This record gives sequence, structure tokens and C-alpha cells, in this order.
Amino acid sequence: GGEFKNLTLISGKEIQVWVDYDGTVKQIHVTLAPINVQKPQTPLLSRRQDLSSIINQSMYVGFSSSTGPIPTSHYVLGWSFRVNGEAQALALSQLPKLPKLPRIGKKETSKVLTIGLPLMVLFVVSMLILSVVYVIRRKRRFAEVLEEWERDYGPHRFKFKDLYIATKGFREQELLGTGGFGRVYRGILPASKIEIAVKRVSHESRQGMREFIAEIVSIGRLRHRNIVSLLGYCRRKGELLLVYDYMPNGSLDKYLHNQPKVTLNWRQRFRVIKGVASGLLYLHEGWEQVVIHRDIKASNILLDAELNGRLGDFGLARLYDHGTDPQTTHVVGTLGYLAPEHTLRGKATRNTDVYAFGAFLLEVACGRRPIELRDPDDVILVEWVFSCWDRGAILEARDPRLGAEFVEEEMELVLKLGLICSHFDPLMRPSMRQLLQYLEGDLPMPELLSMGLSSSGLLFAHREGFDDLAKAFTQSSSVAESHLSGGR
Repeated sequence: GGEFKNLTLISGKEIQVWVDYDGTVKQIHVTLAPINVQKPQTPLLSRRQDLSSIINQSMYVGFSSSTGPIPTSHYVLGWSFRVNGEAQALALSQLPKLPKLPRIGKKETSKVLTIGLPLMVLFVVSMLILSVVYVIRRKRRFAEVLEEWERDYGPHRFKFKDLYIATKGFREQELLGTGGFGRVYRGILPASKIEIAVKRVSHESRQGMREFIAEIVSIGRLRHRNIVSLLGYCRRKGELLLVYDYMPNGSLDKYLHNQPKVTLNWRQRFRVIKGVASGLLYLHEGWEQVVIHRDIKASNILLDAELNGRLGDFGLARLYDHGTDPQTTHVVGTLGYLAPEHTLRGKATRNTDVYAFGAFLLEVACGRRPIELRDPDDVILVEWVFSCWDRGAILEARDPRLGAEFVEEEMELVLKLGLICSHFDPLMRPSMRQLLQYLEGDLPMPELLSMGLSSSGLLFAHREGFDDLAKAFTQSSSVAESHLSGGR
């Protein structure tokens, strides 16, 4: 008939606890009650538990407490203990009082509001400002220039953010090559996982931008096994980004110049030559418009996984309709590959591309650049090959690294075609269709004497003409020289 007393362990008031253990029946009882209340007859907790393995003949007895995650303070105001009998009751009136708990007064509350609240507001405002700055900087980083007329070219335009992620932020480790017209980076598109080469080209002026983009998009429709596909473009303030297929074996020039660790044998070189000729014929005659590349050279010939040659880098290319006359433009290109009439009149034609192809033929066969300005003798390759032919020893011009591992008829054919393509008179140069027929053996090779090649100097038998051409190059700001190395 006892009375129920509400009891909570977090009340902050004193509590009595009785712990009794009967070793005979192996029973433990725990009883709780408020202060100044007699021990209840019914324990709060009762359990059968054999403590014989725990209780020793001599041992210490103490107290410990735990409340889990709740922060609390525990005080033992008094205790009584006995073995083999009931413990003596405590004199509750003589027990010490509980210490007073600290209370937060108005002054402390005022300090918290005065100091803590402004700090919290300052922190929140600072985080908002930093977030806004981050968003603005991120937006500027990926900002693009998009005008209304460009919306027609949507499928050919890449987002700068995708190119930034693909090239890992245009890191130096992804740089494939650099030159006068821009820097080329390797990348992997995040969505499709396609490997690409991205060329960043400075373009400060908006003049002619619409026409240039239109030509870039048109060139993107070119499809030929010996042409590197131009996948699209991206435009930002002050720069253009051109996106190409990635060629794992890089550019041809790294196998020819600067003492390469690996060079190409003659069979591989001859296959590259025929492949480039086929691609150039497609540009000149096989597409809906005439495409003038304007920068044919070994560093712009890329090699795929099977070492097939592909004509790339259409950043300087120009288009015009079949049967029309090309417009006069600024002289751009690379020293040694530009036809004389191009430097004089500023007009790029199929014949100027053929001239550059001739310089490329000699470069591949001889393993030397068209003009070695750093050489003590300033060797001009076409003059040197001409002198070898003039004395009846044209095969002496071949790349010495080939040794005897080459086909004499093919080597002689390539060297002679290089001379014919370098003819000072553009009308005496063969077309790309004729050149490919010569290379395939479908047309007999004409005699060089009948083409006006003689020691009288109708080609470049003396240096003076070439010296003037080189001088024009060095003084012209419109002409840039680029050498790209590494895979692209």
C-alpha cells in the first residue's frame, strides 16, 4: 500500500539509492527514493546475478556514473556500506548541501548578445560575399562570346567549360605544342570521353569574325581519311579555340628534326606523302568549295595510330567557290613554304599550296627544313637539292639516316617532284591531281629540263631571290612561323 513518488534523475535534487545483494539466492536489488523518504519496500531494479566471480576476499568498493551523451555533474553527499548485514542508515540532516549551479544572469546574456550576435552576423555576411565572389569568378572563368548570328552554328560550338574540364584547366602537362599561331592541348571530353586536341588562338579584333567562323564551320564538314577532322570551335573575348581529332603519334616533324629518338623508314614516309597528296587533292577539287590550306608543312601533318599522314591545322585555311578568283589576303604562313607570288601579291591559290607541298616533299625526303637560318651557311634546301640534281647526283640529297633502306625510283621521284613544285612560275607547277598520279605511277614523270629547270636559274639556282624572300619574311608582321611538337 505504498504511495507512488515521481522521480527523475535530471531534476537536480538529492536522491537516495540502496544497493542490496543476497549471496545466498544470488539476487541484487536497486532501490531509489527522494530525500527524506523511507526506503520503499519494492526495489526499482531486481535481477538474479552471481557475483561470486567478481567479489574477492579483499577488494575496494567505489562509485562511478554515466549518463550517456547528456552533460551532468554527480555528487556523493554520503554513503554507508556493510558486508553480511544491513548497512547503517545515514543521518540525512547532517549531510552537506548540494553546490549551487551557476546561472546565466542578465549581464551574461547581454554579453552574449552584444559580442556573439555581431560575430555571427559578420560570419554569415562574409560567407555570402565569398559565395557571390566565387560564383562571379567562376562565371567569368567560363565566360564566352556568343552573338546572335552564331546560333546557326550551335552543333559546331563547344562550351568553354567542357574544354576547360577536358584539358584539366589547360595545364602545362597537357600541352602538346606551341607556335606563332597558338598553343595546342590534349583533352578528353567529359561526356563522350573522346580524345581531342584544342588549339587556343589569339584573336583581338572582331573584324571579319563572322566570315572566319563561317569558314571554320564549313571546314568542319570536311571528311577524308587523310584530313584531321575539325570538330568545332569556341569563342571567348580575345581568343578562339579550335577543336580537332586527337592524333596519338603527334606531328611528322618530331620524327624528322632535332635529332629524334625514333625516325620513319622510307616506306612509312612515302605512304605519308601519298596520303597528304590525296587529302590536298580533296581540298582543291573534291569538295563543294575550294579549300586553300595556306600552311602545309611537316609540323601540320599528324600521324594516327597506324602512322598514316593526315593534314591538320586549318586555322589559316580559306575557302572560295569553284570557278571564282580567290581574294587578296594578308600574307600568312611559314618561312620556306610560301610561294614567291604569294609574298608579292598576297593571294593564296591552289598553286601556292602546291609550292608548299613541294617544300614538304623535300623536307620529308631529305630530313631537313626548307630554310635552316640557324645554320652557319643558311642552307636553302631547294637550292641544295637542285645542285645535286644539276650534277647528276640527286640521290645524295636524301636523308642520310635512311642509309640504303629506300627505293631509288621512289626517292628520285619525290625529290624531282619537290623541285617541280618549287618552280618560280606558278603555271609550271603541276596540279595536285597530276602529283598524285605521278606518285601512284599512273603518269610518267616529265623531264626536269622540259619544265624550265636548268642551271640558268629559272627556279632558284642562285641565292639572291631567296635572300630577298627571307628578308621580306623577317620584316613582315603578317608572317608567323610555328613549330608544333608532340601528339595532337
